[in-house]
Amino acid sequence: MLGSLRAACDEMGAVLVRSAHSANIKERRDASTALFDADGQMVMQAEHIPVHLGAMPSAVAAVLDEEQRPGESWILNDPYRGGTHLPDITVITPLFHDGEPASFAASRAHHADVGAEEPGSMPALSRTLADEGVVIPPTRLTDDVLHELAGRMRNPRQREADLRAQLAAGRAGGERVAALIERFGIDTVRAGMRETLDYAERRTRARIDELEDGVREAADVLEAADGDVDLHVRASVEGDAMELDFSGSAEQHDGNLNCPLAVTLSACYFALRVLTDPDVPPCAGAYRPLTVTAPEGSLLNARSPAAVAAGNVETSSRVADLVLRAFGHALGQGTMNNLTLGNERFTYYETLGGGQGACADADGPSAVHVAMSNTLNTPIEALELEFPLRAVEYSLRRGSGGAGRQRGGDGVVRELEALDEMRYSLITERRRHPAPGADGGEPGSPGRNLLNGDELPPKASGTLHPGDRLRIETPGGGGHGQ
Repeated sequence: MLGSLRAACDEMGAVLVRSAHSANIKERRDASTALFDADGQMVMQAEHIPVHLGAMPSAVAAVLDEEQRPGESWILNDPYRGGTHLPDITVITPLFHDGEPASFAASRAHHADVGAEEPGSMPALSRTLADEGVVIPPTRLTDDVLHELAGRMRNPRQREADLRAQLAAGRAGGERVAALIERFGIDTVRAGMRETLDYAERRTRARIDELEDGVREAADVLEAADGDVDLHVRASVEGDAMELDFSGSAEQHDGNLNCPLAVTLSACYFALRVLTDPDVPPCAGAYRPLTVTAPEGSLLNARSPAAVAAGNVETSSRVADLVLRAFGHALGQGTMNNLTLGNERFTYYETLGGGQGACADADGPSAVHVAMSNTLNTPIEALELEFPLRAVEYSLRRGSGGAGRQRGGDGVVRELEALDEMRYSLITERRRHPAPGADGGEPGSPGRNLLNGDELPPKASGTLHPGDRLRIETPGGGGHGQ
């Protein structure tokens, strides 16, 4: 049963990626899929985007008590009602057996635009949700709703095509679940889902029990436009349970580094898997041994209508870093290096890989996405074919990893030349503070953003004219050991 559920989620992801029109989904694969039981518990997910998947249970919970109808799906992106940030749109499809909901199929995809004033809907300096685009509360996704929502965004035909790809993914999940029910019967399928959750819980508790009991603490900062923002975690292990308490972290911010609680939970779930058993079935059962505390109104449990564009991508990365640092790990680049370009004719969004932290017995990997992102890059061929951009350089940033007995991984250099006038937006981290090493290892090199050779701050936006060159040098990972 476990393998069948995992295969169903993988097939949903393949349908979504192959049906989508935007490069952001079909090339970078910035999308995720999962299956839930009738009670809204996530029973399996494809190994896609961690920040999507840990938060998706909140999206299903937002529609769970509504009347479910065969053939009707739900759509939402409101960060305070089950979403993460506005470009991440979730489509939820109830799956029926004998007229009753048997489970739910859900997909979440980062859309290339959701109607903000800044093309690409990832403004560097937004202050409220209204600055970030169209807010979609939990809504039945009829054809009329789909047309109306897409019409409020740039490139509406592409937006509509990507949403229909998500609907197709939901149908694929429904077909696989229906086939399981036909083969084994509804009672056996439900029992299999329950056992998958319990099995994941047992494996996770067993690995937590191997950790030394006690309290560990760590602190770090985020690089806001108006200065550094403090984060703190107190990690407690007692027997086969873990608690992560972020009570010492900063209050809700005037910028967009805020996280809805669902995003904070995503980062904690990812860190838990890294620390315990990365091969445990990725489902709600694996997270039962974990308790997370983040005071309401803080940066990590913000109140509406606080802006959250950077919280989903950058703050989530720092939360995962904090937990790993508390347990003595060298850290990776800790940023997604978000780049958004566009005008009224096109929008382009990309996250960039970098150096990752070394461990006690191996160097850190270079030029990759891990942690809360896990996406691919946009191939140069696709970038230059579809957008008015020329790739000047795309290379390894040699020597940027921290020194140590095991070296941190190196970042990358990505330099693009504008061939048309367009807006740019940069949401990045680790430009002022490098990724720390562990056990005496050196920190990695901080990243750099440059426009025509002039350095830009970590969060920046402006206009590129034809011939302007935007260069991003991503951070290196920390080293391990002296």
